[in-house]
Amino acid sequence: MTKRRRLSEARQTQILQAAVEVIRERGLCETRISDIADRAGTSSALVIYYFQSKDRLLGEALAFSEERFYEETARELQGITSARDQLVRLIQLSCSPGPDARQDWMDEWMLWLDLWARAPRDPDVARDRELLDRRWREAITDIVQAGQQSGEFRQVDAEDFALRLAVTIDGLAIQVVLGDPDVTTDLMEAICLRMAGTELGFDGSSGLASRQQSKGRRVSRSGRASHVAKAAGKSR
Repeated sequence: MTKRRRLSEARQTQILQAAVEVIRERGLCETRISDIADRAGTSSALVIYYFQSKDRLLGEALAFSEERFYEETARELQGITSARDQLVRLIQLSCSPGPDARQDWMDEWMLWLDLWARAPRDPDVARDRELLDRRWREAITDIVQAGQQSGEFRQVDAEDFALRLAVTIDGLAIQVVLGDPDVTTDLMEAICLRMAGTELGFDGSSGLASRQQSKGRRVSRSGRASHVAKAAGKSR
C-alpha cells in the first residue's frame, strides 16, 4: 500500500469517526457537512470529495460503526465455545448494556433510526440498510446453525429464526429509544432470550455466569467467535 493511499484511508476513517460522533449528538437533520469537517479537522470540500452527500455519509458512518461492533463482539465471544452461550451473550450485548455503556447504546440506535427514516426515500440509503440488516441476520444464522450441528439447538429454519429475532430486537429497541416507560432494556433482553429459548429448545431465562462481570462493556449490536468474525468479513 502506498503512503498516499494509507493517508487517504486514514483521512476517510477520521471523517467517518467524526460523522458518527456528530450525527449521534445532533441527528442527521441537524448535522451539516461543515460540522463533520470541523470535528474531523478537515475541510467540507474534502468530506464531499470522499462521500458525495450527507446521506451517503450516513450510510458509510453506520457501516463503520457496525464494523467496530463486529470486531468488538468477536473479541467478546472469543472465549465462549458453546453456541447457546454465544447466542445468549449476543442478545445481551444487543439489548441491555451496563450503565456505563447505556448512552453509547442509545446513540448507536439513533444512527439506525436516522437510516430507517431516510431509506424509504433514498435508494442508496435503502441499499445500505438492506446490506447491514442482512449481515446482522447472517451472524445470528451462523450461531444457530453451529448450535444445531453441536446438538444444542432444535432443528428449526435458522434463517427464519434469525430474521424474526433481528426484527424483534429492532422493534423493541425503537420503543426503548423513544422512552416508552413500559419497555426497558431489561425487558427487551428478557423477551428476546425467552423467544430464543422457546424456539431453539434451551432455558432462555438464565444468562451466562459472567453476565455481571461483562455488563458495562461498550459493545452496541460465533459454535465459535469465528461466526461473528466471518460475518465481519462479508461485503455490505
